Amino acid sequence: MKPTNISNPEYFHKVVDCQHACPAHTPVPEYIRLIAAERYTDAYMVNWESNVFPGVLGRTCDRPCEPACRRGRVEEEPVAICRLKRVAADNKDDISKLLPAAGARNGKKLALIGAGPASLTVARDLSPLGYEIHVYDENAKGGGFMRSQIPSFRLPEEVLDEEVGYITDNQAVTTFYNTRVDSLKALLDKDYDAFFVGSGAPKGRDLPDLPGRKEGDDNIHIGIDWLASVAFEHRESVGKKVIVLGGGNTAMDCCRTARRIGGADVKVIVRSPFADMKASPWEKDDAVAEDIPIIDNHTPLEFVIEEGKLVGMRFDKVRAEYDKKGRRKLVSTGEEPAFYPCDEVLVAIGQENAFPWIESETDIEFDNWGLPELNKNTFQSTNSKVFFGGDAAFGPENIITAVAQAHQAAISIDLFCQGEDLNVRPAPSTNLVSQKMGIHEWSYSNAVGDDLRFKVPHADKAAALGDRLLEVELGFSTQTGFEEAQRCLNCDVQTVFSEALCIECDACTDICPTDCINFIDNDKEEALRPQLRMPAKNLEQDLYVSSDLPTGRVMVKDEDVCLHCGLCAERCPTSAWDMQQFLYQVTKASQI
Repeated sequence: MKPTNISNPEYFHKVVDCQHACPAHTPVPEYIRLIAAERYTDAYMVNWESNVFPGVLGRTCDRPCEPACRRGRVEEEPVAICRLKRVAADNKDDISKLLPAAGARNGKKLALIGAGPASLTVARDLSPLGYEIHVYDENAKGGGFMRSQIPSFRLPEEVLDEEVGYITDNQAVTTFYNTRVDSLKALLDKDYDAFFVGSGAPKGRDLPDLPGRKEGDDNIHIGIDWLASVAFEHRESVGKKVIVLGGGNTAMDCCRTARRIGGADVKVIVRSPFADMKASPWEKDDAVAEDIPIIDNHTPLEFVIEEGKLVGMRFDKVRAEYDKKGRRKLVSTGEEPAFYPCDEVLVAIGQENAFPWIESETDIEFDNWGLPELNKNTFQSTNSKVFFGGDAAFGPENIITAVAQAHQAAISIDLFCQGEDLNVRPAPSTNLVSQKMGIHEWSYSNAVGDDLRFKVPHADKAAALGDRLLEVELGFSTQTGFEEAQRCLNCDVQTVFSEALCIECDACTDICPTDCINFIDNDKEEALRPQLRMPAKNLEQDLYVSSDLPTGRVMVKDEDVCLHCGLCAERCPTSAWDMQQFLYQVTKASQI
């Protein structure tokens, strides 16, 4: 194998598993250390620079960082990264003086369609650069689906209002709320220099061909539309018996909301096995904790109508069969169809894009799935002035993905307006600094304990079910937040090896608690991996390989199982190992 090029910013970035897994590449270990130091405002601003909505995401993020967390290789559960983000948000000081001001006007004007996470991120990134930014949204407040589809018992309105306000209160931003854009062509005819479409995926999927659908229409609702009607207080009650169709997070929000506005017998019925449901595990747990049964392996056959009224649904019982590639097929068990009575049905089986307001004359082309044809790096459409991001770009995802895409779209819009090449993307900002303070002392806490994950306290169940606006999760206290932060293994503090200082004494291999350091004859990667003291089986994580040492051997370290404990650096008599903090930040359109 060739020596590892650690000057490549993506090498150590990949080792910081949590940050690498985050679509916005938030420096997770950095803000967790700040929380442990009770520097909550600093921790919040580290988050805000990357993910824009720390208070929102600290409650609602899909947490792609947590399955990647290195702590999950030591304990059963990862660090509670998401909930630590909330600790920073809940305990920060007033940050108004830390927010970027509007830049001197540059003569360019932008139209952002939709006031969801993607459009707001674009506005945040571009407002310091002097753009005049107009945000259009059909609702009375900003937030998009964060406001209309996430119930208040998960995301209090005041938290969302605060973080939307950090962006829309900027003098560069003018909001046009209660203004529905019905024609992109009409907007293109105005004097805007560029456009960003962040209108989300506003169309919920239906079952239009299922028998009884038309006859029971008054009591059958599309999940996302129903959630919005509750959020905006157009609907205050639901039938006593409610069936929720679907297995994603929207279905979980629907069933839990229904319990709070009158549903006494609410059940979720889903086609797939429980383990295959798309809902986050914690969302399923919360629904079950509120006495909502989840009935899996049932496919809908019909809405049962009697005397013109919906009285229930009939389902076929199925089982899942998987081929050698893991592809699933649902096969009927042949049993009698199951009947479940209900007064109302909430259909939460997915979302899709809908752009009836984008006319063919706009020169924006769409693929066979109804999605815009985009450059996947620049988010530019076939009309060079129009950019997309968030769910409107590549279909339904989540808040953090919308933010990440919007950061890149904002760069593209800025390059476009300045007449520069959109394909020349700014490199990330990186730093690598030694943490050595003494012979055996580091500037970070390098002890590896075996603390188990702390549980987030919840509001009393009876009180929560009786009040749709009462937040269920109460968040960590500062003390529990400190203790949970101590579980972080500081995977951004890297083990950096110097061949010139190594005397090949093997002291580091003796002390390493995971046997991840090897001094071995070089070979091809496929031959090296099984020969290591602890065979390196995770092919997705790289091996750290030195250049040839005096004996002809090389140092090979399996980055996958390293605990970043620093014992190798402490034991080394020549300081051939050093613990160096690696900071990786995705460059934004403006320096925040």
